[in-house]
Amino acid sequence: MKTLAELEAIRERMKGKVAVREANDNTIRIVVGMATCGIAAGARPVLNAIAEEVSKQGLSETVTVTQTGCIGLCQYEPIVEVYQQGKEKVTYVKMDSEKAKKVIEDHIKGGKVVNDYTIGAYNPNL
Repeated sequence: MKTLAELEAIRERMKGKVAVREANDNTIRIVVGMATCGIAAGARPVLNAIAEEVSKQGLSETVTVTQTGCIGLCQYEPIVEVYQQGKEKVTYVKMDSEKAKKVIEDHIKGGKVVNDYTIGAYNPNL
């Protein structure tokens, strides 16, 4: 990139890609807490397992896997949140790689929340 015009061209190309991503209401967004508390509790293998399983199951067109910083519930780490258009956010806690694979199979593919792994199962007051 050598000129302002080249930068503007890149900006316009990326705007189109972002708009396509935002326009897809069928996208499921999976967010893994990757602050130091999450990483210390084992979030990295959880993130890797989710990304691998999404790819292996052929869900990459409808599922986006991202990471975030502190979610604010350190005692429940590793935390995974699932966002779907028109549905309430689901917060999975105390995750590991095997639980992550089950969430992909049952919840993301099958549409059935794995209640045993949700924050409500660990803290019924929520």
